[in-house]
Amino acid sequence: DRAAKEALSEERAEAEAAALEADAAAKALFAEERAAAEAAALAADAEETLALLDGPAGDEAAIEAAREEVEARRQALMDARAARDQISRRSEARTGRLASIEKDLSGWEKRRDAAAAQTKVIAARIADAALELETAEAAPLAIAERRSELIEEVAGAEARLTAAVDALAVIEAQLKDAAQAEKAAEAELSEAREGRARLETRMEAAKERAAEFRKLIEDAAGCAPEEFLERFEIDPELLPNVKDLERAITALRQKRDKLGAVNLRADQELAEVTAERESLSRERADLEAAIGKLRQGVNALNREGRERLLAAFEEVNRNFAALFTHLFDGGDAKLALVESDDPLEAGLEIFCQPPGKRLTSLSLLSGGEQTLTAISLIFAVFMVNPAPICVLDEVDAPLDDANVSRFCDLLDEMTRRTNTRFLIITHHAVSMSRMDRLFGVTMVEKGVSQLVSVDLRTAVSMVDA
Repeated sequence: DRAAKEALSEERAEAEAAALEADAAAKALFAEERAAAEAAALAADAEETLALLDGPAGDEAAIEAAREEVEARRQALMDARAARDQISRRSEARTGRLASIEKDLSGWEKRRDAAAAQTKVIAARIADAALELETAEAAPLAIAERRSELIEEVAGAEARLTAAVDALAVIEAQLKDAAQAEKAAEAELSEAREGRARLETRMEAAKERAAEFRKLIEDAAGCAPEEFLERFEIDPELLPNVKDLERAITALRQKRDKLGAVNLRADQELAEVTAERESLSRERADLEAAIGKLRQGVNALNREGRERLLAAFEEVNRNFAALFTHLFDGGDAKLALVESDDPLEAGLEIFCQPPGKRLTSLSLLSGGEQTLTAISLIFAVFMVNPAPICVLDEVDAPLDDANVSRFCDLLDEMTRRTNTRFLIITHHAVSMSRMDRLFGVTMVEKGVSQLVSVDLRTAVSMVDA
């Protein structure tokens, strides 16, 4: 675009200079025509004067002088006419040059518009590529975030599992203590019941024996036992104490009640905790298996991507070297992966060596050489997976006639190698002359466009016939 603007400025400067020169030439032409008219008038006067002179009787010196003056004026007239003709030719040449400059100026403006449109297209492509790159870069982040979430869930599940195991251990300990306490209480209760039964039996036996003793006392002493105690001053405290037995029984009953009720849902709660633990274990195993599969899938995709990229890179590199040599009639070119050993993260560098030059990078070549190199790279990529139709828009605009001929030779070679039909949008005469068919748009009437098609092969055959 900068080169086009500079060329446009130069063409405009040349056009202005040509216009100034044409104005000066027009003024000079006017002056020469006026001088020629004056010379013609003087020549006519001299002719009249010569006619009025008497032949032999006149003054021969005056006649000779008049003739010389007439001859001088005729020579001046001829010189003026020659100068006028030269100025006319120069004016016509400048007019043609001015028209050519106007035509070139129009061409440069069209090229500038085309370059601006191409810049917009490239900017849109860059935006699309940036969006795709952002999406591709966001995918590993999403996977990493999902992996972090899964790890956090696994950690939470492990924490819940640990808490459940601890709670289960506490419940099992409590259940064991309760069972032991229950067994102890049942044993004490059984012992208490046995003791009570024994005491009741002993009490019945004691009552029976007391009744027997009472009867014996009454029979032997002839009085009731109370009277017997008073008579013989016997202390009742020394007799066996029944209340101590009752208090022992009451204490045993209270101790049994303090143990509380037995937890009948302990087995069910243990089963629920065990089921939850097994479920968490299965989920953890599933998560670990999913993470392993995900890592295997990522590694497989990276491995296959590297293999495909390297295979495509080698093929494109071979095609690029062959097409570069074909376009430049010699030289060498190659592609290289730089900045990383991983092909998926490496950059691409283009090295070129045109005939007679040393090996260098693409940025150090001239504009035409860069264009031919870019065309070689585009066709090298295209040959890996050719399409039925390829559209090339003004690719020969920066090239001179010799390089355009090389470009057309490359198109012929591509046509022979592939089954692709190339559609070329161009304004270059050499490119149009090498095509099989031309399509153009002409405006027969103002506001009415018409498509025109010419088969150059048929036209050439008709001319040869």
